[in-house]
Amino acid sequence: MLHQIAFEPLNHPPASASDIVRLRDTLGQAREAVLARLRANLAAFGDKFPAETCVNGYYPLTENVEWTTSFWTGQLWLAWEMSGEEAFREAARRQVRSFGLRIAGRHDTNTHDLGFLYTLSCVADWRLNASREARGFALQAAEALLERYHPKAQIIQAWGDLDDPEQAGRMIIDCTMNLPLLYWASEQTGDPRFASAARAHVNQSARFLVRPDASTYHTYYMDRLTGEPRFGNTQQGYADDSCWSRGQAWAIYGFLLSFIYTGDKEMVRLSKKVANYFLNRLPEDGVCHWDLALQGTDALRDSSSAAIAVCGLLELVKHLPVSDPDRAVYQAWATHMLSSLNQYYLAKPDDACNGLLKHSVYHLASDKGVDECCSWGDYFYVEALMRASGSWKLYW
Repeated sequence: MLHQIAFEPLNHPPASASDIVRLRDTLGQAREAVLARLRANLAAFGDKFPAETCVNGYYPLTENVEWTTSFWTGQLWLAWEMSGEEAFREAARRQVRSFGLRIAGRHDTNTHDLGFLYTLSCVADWRLNASREARGFALQAAEALLERYHPKAQIIQAWGDLDDPEQAGRMIIDCTMNLPLLYWASEQTGDPRFASAARAHVNQSARFLVRPDASTYHTYYMDRLTGEPRFGNTQQGYADDSCWSRGQAWAIYGFLLSFIYTGDKEMVRLSKKVANYFLNRLPEDGVCHWDLALQGTDALRDSSSAAIAVCGLLELVKHLPVSDPDRAVYQAWATHMLSSLNQYYLAKPDDACNGLLKHSVYHLASDKGVDECCSWGDYFYVEALMRASGSWKLYW
């Protein structure tokens, strides 16, 4: 049983009609700016990957390591769909082969982020190009992700060795976005183990990561041996009892993704509740502070959280009946937020940076990626542009 979660009345965005005009006027310009920057980065990056975040405005280049490399590959797939330029498609397909080598050698795969890594690279290739090679790589990744499932606790462990006492039994809100890889694997193979683990995990996330007021913990510990809940805290938020903005944005989008595969309408209701909490704590321009508890302060913004939330809101609108009184308000908020990102956060051609979306915060406490572009912010911004430009078929 899920605990009772509050349903806050939804505030309207500061502007609505003017946002529609502003978005219409800036959308084409933003798309062209994005494609120009991605063309330049494709030439500059070659077969390397950008690191998680920019450093002094520019992405260091890496091999296919860490949890974020697929956000670059995902941008290439989006750019190909947006432009039709074959150079983007060919670059993405070369990177898919890199993901194949990574999973075959189990290089830096000890993470739940296999969902991010293989959905936006290999599953996308399967969906777009019917690549059987990419499908095989993604199914191997799904097997590796399933290994992280603790049957007693009914959760997928986030990071680290499964027997590490510091990490064992830790789930985090981000993992709601990793579950589509498991649902997809069950669809592809007919093996119910993958989807069963995903459903169990999302239900535990709903029970323990979402608080009664519809805010979220970043992380929650379960006893992996007994299955008993232990405690929630944060790794990246302001405090254990605050609400880390990016985690709340993951929740808006991630619970919906489980609904798409399972048909469980409780996931839509939950997405609405966490969305209302998020939207009711935004500053005037609709781009959140890095923690929602810092509303009304001069704390740094996290544009990446806003981009994720825009994608989640635009997906939410698709699954609500026209009779839902909040449906138009969610659409208005998404329009307001994306308009602000286009106008105030998108890097200009003459800016000293090679990312797309400025002013994100990765991990403030460790001074990592603070007030910089980040790879996931760039990806979700481009996804938001694709969504706003017309119909788009999910990679997730």
